[in-house]
Amino acid sequence: MLDHVGYTVSDIATSRRFYEQALQPLGISVLMEVTEEMTGGHGSHLGFGRDEVPFFWIGSGKAASAGVHVAFAATDEATVAAFHAAALAAGGRDNGAPGLRPDYHPGYFAAFVIDPDGNNLEAVFHRGGAA
Repeated sequence: MLDHVGYTVSDIATSRRFYEQALQPLGISVLMEVTEEMTGGHGSHLGFGRDEVPFFWIGSGKAASAGVHVAFAATDEATVAAFHAAALAAGGRDNGAPGLRPDYHPGYFAAFVIDPDGNNLEAVFHRGGAA
């Protein structure tokens, strides 16, 4: 079981705007901000999460990550669709419209978006509780 995940982004202000909008339908928001001064010069970081627990982090750094895949759990199909629409409105690129992915399992309902740095984000709802 993972506790949290994080990666660097090329422009933290741009990524903050993108992620705040894209993750809002999932109930995920910025819960912590760590300044460069607080890290002793090792970049600034934003912790996104819910219920007072940050579990998804982005940070400034020497080089941006690319090709990372992160899947966020959604509570239903409408939330998957809302994530997809919000992420596209925030400047993301479509990488798979909301829909069933029966090759993963019969109840796998997901949508995929590419963030400003080329990372693949997914929102997924498992029909029938299958995971």
